[in-house]
Amino acid sequence: MFRDYCCCLFPGRSFDSANEVDRNPVLLVTGLAGSILHAKSKKMGGFETRVWVRILLAELEFKKKLWSIYNPKTGYTESLDDCTEIVVPQDDYGLYAIDILDPSAIVKCIHLTGVYHFHDMIDMLVKCGYKKGTTLFGFGYDFRQSNRIDKVMNDLKAKLAAAYKASGGRKVDIISHSMGGLLITCFISLHNDIFSKYVNKWISIATPFQGAPGCINDSLLTGVQFVEGLESNFFVSRWTMHQLLVECPSIYEMLPNPDFKWEKQPEILVWQKKSKDGNTVVELERYDSSTSVTLFQEALKSNELNVHGKTVALPFNLTILDWAARTRKILNDAQLPKGIPFYSIYGTSFDTPFDVSYGTEASPIEDLSNVCHTLPQYSYVDGDGTVPAESVMADNFEAVERVGVRAGHRELLRDETVFELIKKWLGVTDKKVYSRTSRVMDLYSAQ
Repeated sequence: MFRDYCCCLFPGRSFDSANEVDRNPVLLVTGLAGSILHAKSKKMGGFETRVWVRILLAELEFKKKLWSIYNPKTGYTESLDDCTEIVVPQDDYGLYAIDILDPSAIVKCIHLTGVYHFHDMIDMLVKCGYKKGTTLFGFGYDFRQSNRIDKVMNDLKAKLAAAYKASGGRKVDIISHSMGGLLITCFISLHNDIFSKYVNKWISIATPFQGAPGCINDSLLTGVQFVEGLESNFFVSRWTMHQLLVECPSIYEMLPNPDFKWEKQPEILVWQKKSKDGNTVVELERYDSSTSVTLFQEALKSNELNVHGKTVALPFNLTILDWAARTRKILNDAQLPKGIPFYSIYGTSFDTPFDVSYGTEASPIEDLSNVCHTLPQYSYVDGDGTVPAESVMADNFEAVERVGVRAGHRELLRDETVFELIKKWLGVTDKKVYSRTSRVMDLYSAQ
């Protein structure tokens, strides 16, 4: 009991960690919504307030500080509050920002697992002999921005160089989650020589290499609810998230790759009421990756929000779409440097949104702008509940191993089978990983 009480008061402290041993440095790279974000006042001496993630006052702080709009001149999404700058805290060698996303005392004491992001993996690595600041580092970033924006690319260069130097000139093992894998892929494509200089191996977890069709299509149309059930009343609403995501290049960059040969092309379906020859009819309209832009434009044509008494129009952003199309080419062109092993873990056995549908034949959509206020229905494929397994496996790299683990998208970061695989691939255990929840695949065997 005393130990549990101490861990509640000092959750970052391990009472049974192994002594530091000889290890290559590990860099943990997070994905979408996986970094703490602070709103830094441009006045008030640079005072900082946590705006993502927070359980209490989440909606209020989010609306005041985090709503933003894309600036086509700079390529960055910028806060609508001119007095605020969004920053990622760099405490604890970058690990703080990706550990417990709401590190308030009450969240730690009740151990609210929904915001315990890389926490369990960090603890596992520390117990394997990794030391924060010497062989263990974190990389958080402003996930609203593009995965190839100059700032995030330069920050990653600096982090890799710092880890390399701190460990005495040893190359870095990268472990990325979700969209963080797209960021790494962009870095490989744009800075191949630097990646080759500093990186020893790359372990990718749940990366949407070819997009996440159902979740991303719906996020642009109706938003996303990160927390379900009773807890959602204390968190950011679906509509509030939607207003942010419409202006985020990172979301557009995870739309389904139109050039990928899906087993079945993803679609958006709308039951729509129309007038034909003076008669009212109901038709099922289908939109694929090439025609969905028409739907996005029409559905979001009247989208707007009110900030400080001013109305801001937020239609579907064609400028961001063009930027994302160029990002897709960069992703498609990425080639892993020779001699750097690549490993991939994907979630399986969970219903994962693929096609998304709005309205029904009995209750059709009268105006496409109403889609944004309609709860979606999905058709599902195998995956982790967010990213289809088909997308994760189509990485276009020569993988040493690809392994499916029966776990959800965020749960993969605290799954014991995942931990055993990571320890095996990092070379810190001789234990062979055989599990009913995993299956090993050779290169393109699932294609």
